[in-house]
Amino acid sequence: MEWFNVGKIVNTHGIWGEIRVISTTDFPDERYEVGSELGLYKADGSKPIIVKVASHRKHKNFDLLTFEGYTLLKDVELLKNALLKVSEKYLSDLEDNEYYFHEIIGCTVESIEGETIGKITEIIQTGANDVWTVQPTIGKTHYIPYIEDVVKTIDIENKKIIIEVLDGLLS
Repeated sequence: MEWFNVGKIVNTHGIWGEIRVISTTDFPDERYEVGSELGLYKADGSKPIIVKVASHRKHKNFDLLTFEGYTLLKDVELLKNALLKVSEKYLSDLEDNEYYFHEIIGCTVESIEGETIGKITEIIQTGANDVWTVQPTIGKTHYIPYIEDVVKTIDIENKKIIIEVLDGLLS
């Protein structure tokens, strides 16, 4: 079974076992719903732990969570820098032209003329639109905005994306 990143624990919050999470999911209310199961992958590389969400609330730019069985600060201090992941069985179907990050990362990007530009290695969320980090085989990294004027075709099955290279996009 595959697990997909939904956030990173960056700190504790208060003394009652609450943790501060920077989310990498577009569905925090669904992922952190009370009773949801998450995989907790500690930074030390130890075996993942399955945790159940006991509470969730927003605070500034963070999601604050507590887990069942982790009620005090001392219980969660060692969880700093751990990744939170969701099992593939909990992934929901998306609307047309919506994709999970793991479906986009690793795709080869080509121009409409057939020139290979590189592979997508990261997705940056800017607020306005996502920006794809594209690493060519040689040369410097490109940043491709996920907008209609640029992205023409997304073929998840074949891990291939066709873009129109606008003036200055690859410079």
